[in-house]
Amino acid sequence: MVLTCGSMPVKASMPHVRHSNVGYAKSVAGSGKLGFSKAMSDVPLCNKKAKTVHRKAHMVQAVIEKPLMENSTARSVSSSIAAVILGGGAGSRLYPLTKQRAKPAVPIGGAYRLIDVPMSNCINSGISKIYILTQFNSTSLNRHLARTYNFGSGVRFGGDGFVEVLAATQTPTDKEWFQGTADAVRQYAWLFEDIKNRVVQDIVILSGDHLYRMDYMKFVEYHRDQGADITVGCLPVDYERASDFGLMNIDNEGVVTKFAEKPKGKELDAMKVDTTVLGLDDEQASKQPFIASMGIYVFKKDVLVQLLKNKYPGSNDFGGEIIPMAAAEGQKVIAYLFNDYWEDIGTMKSFFDANLALAQTPPKFEFYDPQSPIYTSPRFLPPAKIVHSKIADAIVSHGAFLEECSVENAIIGLRSRIGKNAIIRDAMIMGADYYESDQQRETLLNQGRLPIGVGDNTEVSNTIVDKNARIGKNCKILNKEGVEESNQESKGYYIRSGIVTILRNAEIKDGTVI
Repeated sequence: MVLTCGSMPVKASMPHVRHSNVGYAKSVAGSGKLGFSKAMSDVPLCNKKAKTVHRKAHMVQAVIEKPLMENSTARSVSSSIAAVILGGGAGSRLYPLTKQRAKPAVPIGGAYRLIDVPMSNCINSGISKIYILTQFNSTSLNRHLARTYNFGSGVRFGGDGFVEVLAATQTPTDKEWFQGTADAVRQYAWLFEDIKNRVVQDIVILSGDHLYRMDYMKFVEYHRDQGADITVGCLPVDYERASDFGLMNIDNEGVVTKFAEKPKGKELDAMKVDTTVLGLDDEQASKQPFIASMGIYVFKKDVLVQLLKNKYPGSNDFGGEIIPMAAAEGQKVIAYLFNDYWEDIGTMKSFFDANLALAQTPPKFEFYDPQSPIYTSPRFLPPAKIVHSKIADAIVSHGAFLEECSVENAIIGLRSRIGKNAIIRDAMIMGADYYESDQQRETLLNQGRLPIGVGDNTEVSNTIVDKNARIGKNCKILNKEGVEESNQESKGYYIRSGIVTILRNAEIKDGTVI
């Protein structure tokens, strides 16, 4: 390094800095900032007759940034875990949002996608070996994963971190598409026995359509501490919701003894358990006497491979077949209680309600948490611009432009455009994948076509507007007649569970009433 003052350079030697496998080195001298030693600072740099200073006095001290993992033991624990995220089937319950995209790629919360939730939970938990199993409409999902979760050489995770998408495929031995959750994992079970995963001891099986924040490392540690073959994540639930879930019975040590799928009546009463065993206090246990499966599991790797390939090669579902049969035959199946916000957003109604709940104050779930944020693709968009508008209980995403409109209890997505005197209430506007310039918008209008966004004087309520939709002026999209189900794809919309969905890339002409 050479520092120049006038015509007289002064050299400062830099000692060799040993690079760790994380980040960069911080150069310090006493105070922790880059600087010269005291002996060096006493020398006037601009003195024409600068004295010769011993080389050692010029040396800059350096320390290495603290590693991400505290020690090699922590890294080895992380390396011994792999996660498998199930991309789901055709996503028929979320249709038409899944018409041209996989379920985990469906936008949520204005700027995120469903896959960001389990992916971020894995990263925040220190799990860096991640597989995503996909089958339907996976193009946009693959693009999002490539842009967002590129681990590169895996250096930050000790050299072995990766994110790999495993698509359904046909082989000489497997000529069928994925037949269920267990079959999807079975078709790629050979990967777990591959040399690449020789140090992996446990496999975490996750779903791609849940909204929650969870430390999977605690999940795995509990599994290991209990000496379990399989550990099932579960929620405490009350009578009102219990019949909507697969329920479990446990003994006094938390070992699962019985399963029941959405029981009712006497069968439901038979599934009551003492949830204080799992850590609830007496008051909460009395209100929530049932435990429901979250659809996430930890398996010992060897047990998982044995069950899928040898014991139950014809069984295709984890929750309905593999795990109940394994428990009945003596495998140690343990319940792990997750007592926090969790929502299955696999249906149109639950998806819509969960999104609008994000705009509440305070919300039940927030995407940003300083300790464990939910990550997504960096888009480098400008802040939203809001001109003379009334906004109440809403989330407005980057790149949006709202002009003299009213927005209440709504999600406004990336690059959304809301026109003058428009009313957006109890609605989700997903936004757009690209901008249209003012000139392009004017050209479209002169051609009798519609620009992207919601037009002037249009009212939108109880509606999901998918990406790149074009809604004209003076429209009323309200489902005023209270229709529960209606397939109007030829007209650019669909109604499910009473919720209107404007299709992706659809055009809704001026004056349309829905």
